[in-house]
Amino acid sequence: MSAIAALGRLRAAATGAAQPAATVRHRHLSARPLVLVPYVLAGEAFAPLAVLVGTDRDRPHLLAVPQPRDRDRRFAHAAELGRLLLPYLGAFAAETETIERRGDEPYERSVDAPQVLVPTAGGVEYLRLLGRSTRFRRTDGEFAVAAEVPLLGRWSTWLADRAGVPGSSVVLAMTDLLTQVWVTGQSALEDGDLAALLAWIDPPVGQRGDQAARAVEGGPTAGPATDPAFDERLVPLIAAFDEAVAAERAEAAVDADARTDLGPRGRDAEQTIREALAAELMPTWDRVWRGVELLGALPAGASVAGRWEADRASYSFFAADLADPESRPQPRVPGAVSAAAQLATRERAQARLDAEQVRDDPLLMAAVRLAGEAFRGELSAVDAERMVAEPGKKTARPRPMLTFATDDEPLFGPGTDLACVERPDAKARVLETEPGRVVLELRGGMGGGKAPKPGSVPEVGEVLCWTSLIAEFRRGPDWPAVEDTPWTHGGPPPEPESEVASNTDDDALEEWS
Repeated sequence: MSAIAALGRLRAAATGAAQPAATVRHRHLSARPLVLVPYVLAGEAFAPLAVLVGTDRDRPHLLAVPQPRDRDRRFAHAAELGRLLLPYLGAFAAETETIERRGDEPYERSVDAPQVLVPTAGGVEYLRLLGRSTRFRRTDGEFAVAAEVPLLGRWSTWLADRAGVPGSSVVLAMTDLLTQVWVTGQSALEDGDLAALLAWIDPPVGQRGDQAARAVEGGPTAGPATDPAFDERLVPLIAAFDEAVAAERAEAAVDADARTDLGPRGRDAEQTIREALAAELMPTWDRVWRGVELLGALPAGASVAGRWEADRASYSFFAADLADPESRPQPRVPGAVSAAAQLATRERAQARLDAEQVRDDPLLMAAVRLAGEAFRGELSAVDAERMVAEPGKKTARPRPMLTFATDDEPLFGPGTDLACVERPDAKARVLETEPGRVVLELRGGMGGGKAPKPGSVPEVGEVLCWTSLIAEFRRGPDWPAVEDTPWTHGGPPPEPESEVASNTDDDALEEWS
C-alpha cells in the first residue's frame, strides 16, 4: 500500500467518508454493459443456483435452478443462460474496421466489444468454472446437451481468461472498480463486500459511510456462494420442491422420462424458490448499477481507449475462431508454449498498465513520486547543442543535457531510463542526482536528424515530471511451434479433439468442478 493510500484510509476512518484514490477512471465503461449476478450453492464444487442477468437495469432476467444438484436441471439452466448471453456476446462481431499492420497482413477488428460486469471477483471464478464445466459437453449421444451449452462454455472461458489480463475491461468486478477510485476506512477484506463498500462511498443522506456500512451488515450478500443465513431458508424450500416432484411422478402427473418437466405442485414449489432468490439477489443487482452510475460520472484516463483497443482485437480474433468449423474448445490445461506466451503477454500488459495509469492520474503519480520512482522539477539549465558519439557508432548524435531543480527525492541512479509525462515522446537517461538537483540526457523524441527537431528540447522554466515507469513496446520472444514443445516441458500437448472424446459417460455424470 502506498503512503497516499494509507493516508486516505486513515482519513476515511477518521471522517467516516470514503476518500478519493484516483482522479480518473482507469477502465473502459461500456455504454451497454451486461450485468451478471451469479449465485451458487455453498459447500458444492460448482452447483449453479441462480443468476440475474441483463443489459437494462429495469428489466433483469432471473434464471433459477430449483434443485442445483440435479445434472439435467443444471444443463437446462446453462442452455437458458446461453440463450440470453450468446446474442449479446456475438452481436459485436458484425461491425468491423480494417486495421493495417506494418509488415503483416491487415485484419478486421470489431468497432466495439462486449463488457460483462459482476459484483465481486467471485463472479470471474464463476465464469471460469462455468466454462470448464460446459465447453467439452457433447450435443449428441446419450448425455447430449443443448447446442448453446458448449458454446456458452467457450465464451465463458474466454471471458475468464481475458479478466486475467491486466488492464482489460471485458470482464470487471464492481468491487475492484470501486476500490480503484475510492479508499474506505475498513479493511481490504471488508472492501470485498459490495454492500459495505458502496455504503462507504455512497451512503444514504444524513448518514456517515461507516454508519451505513454497519447498517448493511447481515443483509443479502453479493455471493456468489450462498450465505449461511439464506441457506437456512433455502434448504427447506429445496426439500419441499423435491417432495413435490417425487409426489407428482408417483402419481404419473408428469413424464417420468423427462426429468425437468414439472406439474402444478412442482411449479408452485419452484416459484417459491424463485421469489426467495429474487429477494436475495435484487439488492446486489441495484448496487452494481449504482456503481456504474458513480463510475460513469468520472472521466476516463487518456490511456483507457488504447487498452480497450486491445480488448476489441482479442474479441475479434476469438469471434473469428468460433466461426471456423475446424475450431476446437480451449484445452483444460494449456500446453507449455501457450502457457509461456500467455504469461509473457500478461507481464507486458501489467508493465504497460503500471506506466499508463500513473501518467493519466496525478494522484497516482504523487504516490510514485513519494516512492522515489519519479520526480517533478523546474528546468533550470539546458545544453541543447550537446552531441555524444556512442560506442560502436562513428557519428555523434544530439544528446541535450537537462538540469532540473526539484524538491522530490528520486531513488534512481545514473543510467536509469525515464519518460516524461507532459511530453509523451520524450525519453531521457539519468546522468547524476543529488539533493535538489537531477541532470538528464535527452535521448528520444527529437526526430532522426543530426539536430533536434524544433520544439523537441524543453526550454528553461518548464516544469516537467519524469518517471522510471515506462510504457514501451516490447516484442515477445520467438516461441517454438506447439509440435516442437521439448520433452522437458511435457512434449507436444494432446490434440484438442481428444479432450472432447475423453468425455465418457462417467465424465458426463461427474459434479461440476
